[in-house]
Amino acid sequence: MKKPAAKKATTAKKAAAAKRSPAAKAAVVPAEARKAESRLGMVRRARRINRELAEVYPYAHPELDFRNPFELLVATVLSAQTTDLRVNQTTPALFARYPTPEDLAAAVPEEVEELIRPTGFFRAKTKSIMGLAAALRDDFGGEVPGRLEDLVKLPGVGRKTAFVVLGNAYGVPGITVDTHFMRLSRRFGWTGSDDPVKIEAEVAEIFPKSDWTMLSHRVIFHGRRICHARKPACGACPITHLCPAYGEGETDPEKARKLLKYEKGGYPGQRLNPPADYPGRPAPPAPGVAPGAVQRPSGDQ
Repeated sequence: MKKPAAKKATTAKKAAAAKRSPAAKAAVVPAEARKAESRLGMVRRARRINRELAEVYPYAHPELDFRNPFELLVATVLSAQTTDLRVNQTTPALFARYPTPEDLAAAVPEEVEELIRPTGFFRAKTKSIMGLAAALRDDFGGEVPGRLEDLVKLPGVGRKTAFVVLGNAYGVPGITVDTHFMRLSRRFGWTGSDDPVKIEAEVAEIFPKSDWTMLSHRVIFHGRRICHARKPACGACPITHLCPAYGEGETDPEKARKLLKYEKGGYPGQRLNPPADYPGRPAPPAPGVAPGAVQRPSGDQ
């Protein structure tokens, strides 16, 4: 009774293999071959991935709306456990009422909580952003510092948040190890660790420092649009020939295309005010707010 089932499974595997494109077939690297890959081979493949992602996402950028380092810092703290879109829909009202660290540090906590409620964990986040605002006011003259060692001392600010600010507000190279970067760096075979600090250190040894910030944007873009956590769109991925994890997701090209997100799937992005070279559509403002309007909190005149 078991033999027909086994034969049926084998036939199904063969049929699936027959549907793969030549590039996709070449991307299926046996486990023993992956283990045998030399350090030099892995580094060369990793750098080629970076080059090809640069061609796929020449417009890669931070997906939080911000106008200055303070706004980027606060928005990044608020982005924990939520989407950048939700943060972008929330921060206009927050920054309209509290445009400077001094303003936010002197705010009434309950009012801040109400403004950032849509981002989730709003009580803890209120404590963090008000705490960092007070620290900026008291210790840094109301300015966001441009050094890692200073940023990580601020409430709610870890290495990931610090590198977002350093790389995108001050031009200081850094690797942003968020959930997308962690997932893809393992799928690409750059690391076997699940510890963000170890991943950062291992990836830093693979790429020149000048690549770190843009590498982070490209990998995160790819993770959000194609190489998803639950069901990666392998059949629509342009770098399958370089990925040892090909086959973890949907390999049928037509089905895979339906899994694409944001501009790759023809949908709006996460930023309400994206860069001029972004090829997709801007994200919509919060429900009930007219596009382009300043989202002020209730009670403002």
